[in-house]
Amino acid sequence: MPPPLPEVPSAPSAPVKLTMEAAREPFHKAGTKGTPVTVGSNHIPICCKNEAVYQYHVTFSPNVESMAMRFGMMKDHRSTTGEVVAFDGSILYLPVKLKDVVSLKSVRRTDNQEVEITVQMTKILPPSSDLCLPFYNVVLRRVMKILGLKLVGRNHYDPDSAIILGKHRLQVWPGYATCIKRTDGGLYLSVDVTHKVLRNDSVLDVMKVLHEQSKVSFQDECTKELIGSIVITRYNNRTYRIDDIEWSKSPKDTFTMFDGSETSFVDYYSKNYGIEIKEIDQPLLIHRPKERSKPGGKQIITGQVLLVPELSFMTGIPEKMRKDFRAMKDLTMHINVSAEQHTHSIKQLLKNIAGNAETLTELNRWGLEISTDLLVTHGRILPQETICLQSSSYVTSSDVSWSREVGRDACISCIPMNIWAVFYPRRCADQVEELVSTFLKVAGPMGLRLERPNRVELRDDRTETYIKTIHSQLSREPNMQLVVCIMTGNRDDLYTAIKKLCCIKSPIPSQAINVRTISQPQKLRSVAQKILLQINSKLGGELWTVNVPLKHLMVVGVDVHHDTSKKSRSVMGFVASVNSSLTRWYSRVTFQTPNEEIISGFKLCLSAALQKYYEVNHNLPEKIVVYRDGVSDGQLKMVELYEIPQLLTCFQAFPSYEPKLVFIVVQKRISTTLYSCSADRFGTPPPGTILDHSLTHSDWMDFYLMAHQIRQGCGLPTHYVCVYNTANLSPDHLQRLTYKMCHLYWNWPGTIRVPAPCKYAHKVAYLCGQYLHAEPAIQLSDKLYFL
Repeated sequence: MPPPLPEVPSAPSAPVKLTMEAAREPFHKAGTKGTPVTVGSNHIPICCKNEAVYQYHVTFSPNVESMAMRFGMMKDHRSTTGEVVAFDGSILYLPVKLKDVVSLKSVRRTDNQEVEITVQMTKILPPSSDLCLPFYNVVLRRVMKILGLKLVGRNHYDPDSAIILGKHRLQVWPGYATCIKRTDGGLYLSVDVTHKVLRNDSVLDVMKVLHEQSKVSFQDECTKELIGSIVITRYNNRTYRIDDIEWSKSPKDTFTMFDGSETSFVDYYSKNYGIEIKEIDQPLLIHRPKERSKPGGKQIITGQVLLVPELSFMTGIPEKMRKDFRAMKDLTMHINVSAEQHTHSIKQLLKNIAGNAETLTELNRWGLEISTDLLVTHGRILPQETICLQSSSYVTSSDVSWSREVGRDACISCIPMNIWAVFYPRRCADQVEELVSTFLKVAGPMGLRLERPNRVELRDDRTETYIKTIHSQLSREPNMQLVVCIMTGNRDDLYTAIKKLCCIKSPIPSQAINVRTISQPQKLRSVAQKILLQINSKLGGELWTVNVPLKHLMVVGVDVHHDTSKKSRSVMGFVASVNSSLTRWYSRVTFQTPNEEIISGFKLCLSAALQKYYEVNHNLPEKIVVYRDGVSDGQLKMVELYEIPQLLTCFQAFPSYEPKLVFIVVQKRISTTLYSCSADRFGTPPPGTILDHSLTHSDWMDFYLMAHQIRQGCGLPTHYVCVYNTANLSPDHLQRLTYKMCHLYWNWPGTIRVPAPCKYAHKVAYLCGQYLHAEPAIQLSDKLYFL
């Protein structure tokens, strides 16, 4: 073995030449099926005039802990860095190139210690890099402020153009939700037209009304009504969530200011805002800000904020108004703006930006130039689907609705209704007689066989009377197939009690009907048809389907809803198809606390669904397509790296079983709007419109689909992100399958905005989270009892 070589002092390594980071090649995600169509969107192209953005790492020696001091020291060296900087305490971005390493000197004012600042270039970024987006958006916020718009929450509003709805004691502030983002097509400014609904009632006004209604339990009623509400303080346009009420304090109390001096709330508002508080003996509202983390991961816990009810105004639509159809119609007229109004508002904003010298200077600092036109590009309209009933089938019309056909042709399979009961209070006897005779008339053409029901007249409409009577009927008649309850008024307590009895204690499909729904003779025939279709679904019947060429397929829908009884608990709805024609569904529900992962319940449900599929087909599915609702962009990586690998472990319970899995995230809450576009006029795009380029994610395989018919407002598509695909389904396959799934929601003879299994999962999660607060009986899991 040769002797070790003597150590030679290494020469200083030559500095690595930095080059601009290359942009990644986008995925192949464009489909080809369908008719080409021109579409517009609420995205405005942004051109970057700078060649590059330079990233530097800044170190302080000796170390300076205080962020404010670091910012101050960097500000002293603007002569070196230039006026345009983005600095977060350790990373510095500049539109200009400095030397590779720059040494600067500063003095720490607290102890006159000299601090050496080293600025070293680490990256040369293309100006459309994701790393540049945060400070581009800071520039955008400044631009909106220059235009005189007020920041409320994350969006900017124009209080001067408020729409006053005096009759409903509301005002609507028009505004914009804006952000700069990078997609497959480059940099875009996304602008959504938004509205803030404010009430003319202060929290104090609401408290006074509650005091009039119940003097004894006043404090409890206030707590129930106000906690969790969002209020706005008009003097600074800030919004706060009410977390508690401090009954022992009032505006006469004092608090400590930043400078250490004591002042009362009355004096503070008088001196700083010129506001005189009239009601001296009101309690104070408590807002506890969420824990925020500063750069470096340190948790900053701020104390509580105390608010004066008289100066805090309620936001959002009052609960009472939500149930008032006419009032909601008045409001939605102003909020659900048409495509034409939507684009007009966006163009007005672009005009204001382009016509203001100050905003142009602000954008120019980073070399940003916003186009004056909205994005217009090419999309496709997917081919129309064929709806299949028992012995007839037809291609959908352009408005994708088949309500006439399902009323006159037989469903795929119908469950005969031999033993069923109708429970109703005495005053509804006439309407019930009419309803039952209409049921018997319309059932024949739909292929339904039904006997006359057991009619049970109740002596009054108390919840207890309903429950006791239903219970005794079920005990007397063990073969009962269905319970129908006729209710008067909006009775959440009664609806909850009926559903708890029929979904948990004595499992049986149930149908609650408000007497108002069946009180208009001219509409009774179509109402009766819809109710019978719903009942047939609940009993396990099959209404219609579409042709899906993929064999041995299981389609799964998952959605999450928050349990209203326990604020911290959420409920996951899970629905899976268990036959080849996608007409039989298996549903489960699991509850979880915040520190529990959704995946444990998810695995349990999927295993049970696979077992059920095996019972029905005597084999297991070869392909499983999961549509997962309720995942934001920020959680996509977590789903890919954590949820899916865990899900794959489910298959190990079945010997030598390795199905192909496709996992698609469904996003409804998005800011992207699509318009149909012809000769400079914008409208709503037809159902089946798809866009799979330009606005799509550069990191994922995704597309936007407008499956439903827009009757009011703008074209809001649904965003689908394929996170996992071992079945190697092509973009065309994924898009067509998704569109087909939007035809299978049996509560609506038309297409809906999301795939049917997602909607079913939402319905079952909503029922359990809103009313049952417990898991439904397993006996109902193979029926759509929750429709």
